[in-house]
Amino acid sequence: MIAERPVVFACGADSLIGIVHPAPTPSRRGVLIVVGGPQYRVGSHRQFLHLARHLAASGVPAMRMDYRGMGDSDGEYLGFEYVGDDIRAAIDAFQDQVPALEEVVLWGLCDAASAITFYARRDARVCGIVLLNPWVRTPAGEARAYIRHYYLKRLADRAFWRKLFAGGINPITVVRSFLDLAAAATGGNEDDSRPAAADETGAAPSQIMPRPPPDGRPLPERMLEALEAYRGQVLLITSGRDLTAREFEDAAAASRRWRRALRGDRVRRRVLKDADHTFSRRAWKEEVAAATAEWLRAW
Repeated sequence: MIAERPVVFACGADSLIGIVHPAPTPSRRGVLIVVGGPQYRVGSHRQFLHLARHLAASGVPAMRMDYRGMGDSDGEYLGFEYVGDDIRAAIDAFQDQVPALEEVVLWGLCDAASAITFYARRDARVCGIVLLNPWVRTPAGEARAYIRHYYLKRLADRAFWRKLFAGGINPITVVRSFLDLAAAATGGNEDDSRPAAADETGAAPSQIMPRPPPDGRPLPERMLEALEAYRGQVLLITSGRDLTAREFEDAAAASRRWRRALRGDRVRRRVLKDADHTFSRRAWKEEVAAATAEWLRAW
């Protein structure tokens, strides 16, 4: 394997940091790994590092990068809806470092998946996108996902009832929590563009707050519009034990336009039913890397 190397590149007046993982032989297609939330280029549990090395070893050059305000890059963190200039600058740097590169696949987890969905249609070099547990958070969507995938499962759990009758759970607290969620679930779809923290559920808010979204429409609606406008290949990977993934799947299932956008030969889907939000176990990281490489070879 050719040694990976750092690269410093400009985005406006700021300097950004990336790590390039060249392939042993020239390749016209590479993968740019875009970070999400309060992350930097290594990724939770070193996932981005593992992925880049796996791809390079399989013949696909890769690059990891920190956009502005994250990791070792300069500048102010703006939020995932404002990283288009960062992604474009990273693709330019990637091509400078790998001269044979003609087209790029963008790979992103959580709100990075949302960021690259917004960006992809704006750059003809982007031939494919890999979306892992995409972030489509709204207060109502989050509440419905909690009720459907957490509370209803707890009601069917014998251990919950044993703990309740033994006094280990305060029933008043449970009822109040459920009623609060029910009220939120029937409310509007006001946007919530917080980046997700890197935990098992993807539900906790980050301490790093982005700018307000540039468009007041709900995030799922704007994400759908961007995906419909993009004509390249799509790989969608979701985790079975992740609230962010459940919220995305619920939003997609409830919309005829979303269902139509996710059908067809250009979209492939993969579900890791036991995985958490950040694919924290080695077996899950390896399965994601293998699925990405297999998908790249398929077209």
